[in-house]
Amino acid sequence: MDLATLRAFKPSEYEEAADGYRTTGDMASEAKDAIDNRISVELRNQLEGDAAKAAVEELKSLSKNFHYTQTECGLVSTALNGFAFDIAVAKRKLEAAMEDARAGGCTVNANGSVSYPAGSKPGDEKTADGGTVTGSAGGSPTSDALERQAINIHPNPYYGRAMAYANRIADALEEATEADTKWAPKLRALKADDDLTVSHRDWADAQSDTSGVREAGKAYTDSLPEPPKDGSPKDNAAWWKGLSADEQSAWLSLQPDTVGALDGLPSPIRDEANRVVLAEQYAQVQMELNTIPKPPSNEWTSINARGYASIVRTDEWMEWHNKYGDRYERLTKSSAGMESIQQRFDKTGEEGLPEAYLLGFSADGNGRAIVANGNPDTADHQAVYVPGTTSNLGSVGGDINRMVEVWRVANEEADGGSVSTITWLGYDAPQNIVKDSPFSHYADDGAPAYNRFIDGLDSSRTVDSDPHRTAIGHSYGTTLVGSAARQGELNVDDVIFAGSPGVQVSKAEQLDVPEGHVWNQEAEGDVVPDIGRYGHGGTDWDGAWIIPSDPLFGANQMVTDTEGHSDYWKEGSESLRNQALVVAGRGEELELKPVPPAYTRGR
Repeated sequence: MDLATLRAFKPSEYEEAADGYRTTGDMASEAKDAIDNRISVELRNQLEGDAAKAAVEELKSLSKNFHYTQTECGLVSTALNGFAFDIAVAKRKLEAAMEDARAGGCTVNANGSVSYPAGSKPGDEKTADGGTVTGSAGGSPTSDALERQAINIHPNPYYGRAMAYANRIADALEEATEADTKWAPKLRALKADDDLTVSHRDWADAQSDTSGVREAGKAYTDSLPEPPKDGSPKDNAAWWKGLSADEQSAWLSLQPDTVGALDGLPSPIRDEANRVVLAEQYAQVQMELNTIPKPPSNEWTSINARGYASIVRTDEWMEWHNKYGDRYERLTKSSAGMESIQQRFDKTGEEGLPEAYLLGFSADGNGRAIVANGNPDTADHQAVYVPGTTSNLGSVGGDINRMVEVWRVANEEADGGSVSTITWLGYDAPQNIVKDSPFSHYADDGAPAYNRFIDGLDSSRTVDSDPHRTAIGHSYGTTLVGSAARQGELNVDDVIFAGSPGVQVSKAEQLDVPEGHVWNQEAEGDVVPDIGRYGHGGTDWDGAWIIPSDPLFGANQMVTDTEGHSDYWKEGSESLRNQALVVAGRGEELELKPVPPAYTRGR
């Protein structure tokens, strides 16, 4: 880049263009939300038949286009701001060098060279002629040493000054040229295929674009205020509120995984960030799955072994399994989990179901997913549910549906108050009932994250009123809730346990909630509580640990009409309604099991 071009460069024009792309992205986001949360909802609720279903599918495609547009416009906006930042830095260096040259009696020429006047060093009788020098960018120890030597022996004192100014000018021009060279291909790459289908490859390309802009814009991103290291949710919220619109856009564009994971940020912001991560991760998984041959259809065959017929797997299937099986299973489970999250998004509006918010997501390891029904930032009643053993991203759909059912009933029982129910799979749950679930470290390791998330619901609050909040745990999830109360302040008003194997404490009063606000359910045929008496309970009593199902624990034992370990959220059941009444702040109205006389309090 030459001197005239750099001097004429106006960073504000690129920043204005960046604002334009950001505005376009915001418009695309609003259009996507309108399609997902209003237009598609009204269409599904008012029309039936194949034509209506086809129209809904077309709207889904249009929503994907707007989502992709929003993401790419955010990247373009950030790239333009990053380019303007880099060139502006070079321009400031150029202007400072030119101003210093003028003040030092030198003249900067159009080609970047510097002319200096005649002059003499102290003690010299003869005046040395003036001249013109051209600087060089960078330099090396050898060239710098030669230059110092030339300055020392030159008879004109202005020569050294002029050379220094010329070198600074050359450095600034070189820096601007490097920025232009660096950003040009990144900006050219920010374009979509010339069609109306947002494919997996498009989202993979968006992920690549993000990496490219992040790499090119390191100087720009390093200039942005960073989130507080190990900050509390309150600290995170203050950091986000202190950012400008451009800075927020840059963080959302370049680090959506970081933004989406920060407790305390507004739920719509976390949702926006995590949906980008979800779309990109889903595309990556699908593209990787497409590289794996499908499992052979002839998995089983019959053989005759010593006169007995046996069913065994075919050699063909075993060869495939040994080569691809583990990877295929992992990717398939991950894909299923992400699809179940999208299915929840698509259910918005069904029977009044509110929009969903993706408050946490990761496909790493066993996966993470935090999904809210309704905006918790404005809800009068919040419930945060923790699933138990074998929970992972692949199975999260069932846990999401449980909180959908709680929302439906609680919303009816909330006397007009708003409700948000949240599935919190924010920890590594035990994956094997026998080998993993007897150990407490899964709960102990995950409990601090649960407490931070709940505290974050206070920091992201956008209305003046305090919510009524309920913690719900199922199976090993109850152990995590108990550990959260034991390790720190459990910032909730009510606690519900279902099928609990024990919660690490032996009395309800140790759970950080007002007296009478701990509730328990144990269904007929649920064997987990009995197993848990020898695992995660509280103080040893008569050879077994005290668990929430024991009257000595002091929990309200809710009437439970379901059977087994997994039906506490069965549609139409008393078990579900009783949970919903607690969530809606009406726990005093539900029916409790009578306390056996032998276990009355005070015994």
